[in-house]
Amino acid sequence: MNLETSFTIDRDNATIVIRRAFAAPVATVWNFWTVEELLEKWWAPKPWVARTRKMDFRQSGEWLYAMVGPEGEEHWAKSEYKAVSEGSSFSSLDSFTDKEGIVNDSMPQSNWTVDLKEEQEGHTLVSILIRHEKPEDMDAQLKMGFREGMTQAMDQLDELLVNAEKG
Repeated sequence: MNLETSFTIDRDNATIVIRRAFAAPVATVWNFWTVEELLEKWWAPKPWVARTRKMDFRQSGEWLYAMVGPEGEEHWAKSEYKAVSEGSSFSSLDSFTDKEGIVNDSMPQSNWTVDLKEEQEGHTLVSILIRHEKPEDMDAQLKMGFREGMTQAMDQLDELLVNAEKG
């Protein structure tokens, strides 16, 4: 089983597909995506950390958080949950915001669909489809280091899941 993070970028359709298999059951991986205290442990690429201001994981709920840098700088964002299929998938509209959650219209937004499937017993395949309004929005996200940051976050999640399964 390949535990590497794969990225497929489709500029014509302004989409990114990320896939990663984890050696942990779906229920455990789901919790690391949906429970604030667990999500904060891996979402930001080190040395950055994620700090939650509000988490309401349900349809029509949202996660408002800051990516906090080593010098204390904050970059705010939110995920507005559009649909949740408990234990298997969710979709969200992701936006850059201020600390109150007001969307920064000068920054790109993206629609995420996250699917978790049991690939074999005790292993989960996470597939993330990210749709942008236009290719330029996707390009802007990628230029911010999205691919590198998301790959590091997936590696951090993998490490946490390995330790969770051991312990």
